[in-house]
Amino acid sequence: MPTQDPAKDPVGFSRHDHHACVAEALGVAEANCDRNGLRFTPVRRRALEILLEQHRAMGAYEVLERLQEEGLGAQPPAAYRALDFLVGNGFAHRVERLNAFVACTHPGAAHVPAFLVCRHCNRVAESTALTDAVLQQLAGVSAGFRIDKVVIEAEGCCATCQETETA
Repeated sequence: MPTQDPAKDPVGFSRHDHHACVAEALGVAEANCDRNGLRFTPVRRRALEILLEQHRAMGAYEVLERLQEEGLGAQPPAAYRALDFLVGNGFAHRVERLNAFVACTHPGAAHVPAFLVCRHCNRVAESTALTDAVLQQLAGVSAGFRIDKVVIEAEGCCATCQETETA
C-alpha cells in the first residue's frame, strides 16, 4: 500500500501514471541535455525509453537486442555507450546485484538511490531513503575515508510475486 508521501513511494512496485512518468523522465533528460550542451541522440533517447517501459532492470544485451530490432544499433558498443551516458548523467542507474540498468525514477533530483529488487520478477523500485544526514553520519564513522560511491540494494519479494507464491 502506498505511503501518504508519493515522493517516497517505490514506483517500481506501486501503481502510478506510467504515461506521465515516462514523459517526465524524458522531459527532464531533454532539458538537462539542452542546459548542459549534451547530445540526446535517438539511440540514447530510445535506450532510456526502453528502460522506462517496465520499471525493471535490464541487461545491456537486452537493451541492445531491442535497439537492433528497431535499427538503432547493431553492435554492443552502441548500447553500452548509450547506457553509460544515461548513468553518467543521472537518467539511469546500474543495479550491481543484477548487472543491469534501470531508469531513474527521481530524474533531476540530487539523491543517492536505494534499490529494492524482487528476486522473482527482477522489478526494481528506487527509493531516495538516503538523506544527506545519513551520508554525513556514514562519512563521520569512516575515519577519513572518502566515499566515492554508495550502493544500497535490498533483495526480496514484491507483493505481486508474493501473491503468486500463495496462489
